[in-house]
Amino acid sequence: MSTPFIGKREYFPGIGRIPFEGQQSDNPLAFKVYDANRRIGNKTMAEHLRFAACYWHTFTNAGHDPFGPGTRRFPWEAGSPMATAEARVDAAFEFFTKIGVPYYCFHDVDLAPDAEDIAQYEKNLRHMVALAKERQQATGVKLLWGTANLFSHPRYMNGAATNPDFNVVARAAVQVKAALDATVALGGEHYVFWGGREGYASLVNTDMKRELDHFARFLAMARDYGRSIGFKGCFFIEPKPMEPMKHQYDFDSATVAGFLQRHGLDKDFKLNIEANHATLSGHTFEHDLQVASDHGLLGSIDANRGNPQNGWDTDQFPTDLYDTVGAMLVVLRQGGLAGGLNFDAKARRESTDMEDLFIAHIGGMDAFARGLEVAHALLTASPWEKWRQERYASFDQGAGRDFAAGRLALADLAAIAAKSGEPAQVSGQQERYENLLNQYLMR
Repeated sequence: MSTPFIGKREYFPGIGRIPFEGQQSDNPLAFKVYDANRRIGNKTMAEHLRFAACYWHTFTNAGHDPFGPGTRRFPWEAGSPMATAEARVDAAFEFFTKIGVPYYCFHDVDLAPDAEDIAQYEKNLRHMVALAKERQQATGVKLLWGTANLFSHPRYMNGAATNPDFNVVARAAVQVKAALDATVALGGEHYVFWGGREGYASLVNTDMKRELDHFARFLAMARDYGRSIGFKGCFFIEPKPMEPMKHQYDFDSATVAGFLQRHGLDKDFKLNIEANHATLSGHTFEHDLQVASDHGLLGSIDANRGNPQNGWDTDQFPTDLYDTVGAMLVVLRQGGLAGGLNFDAKARRESTDMEDLFIAHIGGMDAFARGLEVAHALLTASPWEKWRQERYASFDQGAGRDFAAGRLALADLAAIAAKSGEPAQVSGQQERYENLLNQYLMR
């Protein structure tokens, strides 16, 4: 086993590469289920799950919330913003190699210090990209996707690509262009747009159609620029219904799918589904994944969860096995992900030790590994799929097959019903499926 990356200093002393020890282990710094090289079907766990750690929550979020400042003191805070950024990149790659994730993700201003002066901003980002590239080459860790933060700076208070001021739209292009350049330079596989401020606070002063048209035009320009510099990956849109805006234009999977198809963007763009965003839109995580998959648009996942007692985006690490099984059922049925499972999640504000960052990721990785195991078993070794197919068997023969193939008219359906009489009642047997899922979970 190779030695974890250590830069000029060790930021997580006393923690080595996280081992797999199995379910009998009581070691909090060991995997109980996730065994990267174990084969599930025709792929290893690592190949199925394609885990990534996010730069923002893990290395820049000190636990602050709307009611108070951060509680964690990062050992890579080194005075000036650039000195901190240079130390942070070493800490990040030490973490990636110790936890054993093959990928990471970042926003432009997570990696490099922001600057109001465009030339300085671009210089900062180029400098940090060069350092990150060296760390990638030294460790083998790769960039799953890059993105630009178009929501934190006050200039974006009314949106970025959908802003009513053209000058702000143009300024947003600076960051997207630079982030795409950085993604290509680092061999990033994909690129994400999260429309954090792309929406409205009130309709009284909003021309929604115009803003959506501008959003589509901006995305098309970004696609064209990306392709022109050799970017071959997918562009992802990450749905969210609200927060920070009252209403965001990328509300949920169905909304985004319709938007992409209407504007002819669905050949280059797919969806990056975040669990907590799905539940904020009133759906389950599995629902938004299934809708995206049914449209042929499920590309990647931000793996987290919300708190059902809270009505905001808590970004907790995923530990609910029902969620992870449901997610992996969708992923396996569609043959896998172009992207991966990025932990867009943060340790709780009360979890202040650097060790807590490892424990949180271990829990999430084990939860999805168990979800993978159970989902694969349900699909290949249980009657689950047979039962589902049998529910729709009436469409596989006779008049039902003719209907599904488009060979009947409405009058034909009415005539068949008149001849057949009242349909027999057929149970949906929901509890049977739920009990089977539990049976496999408890094995």
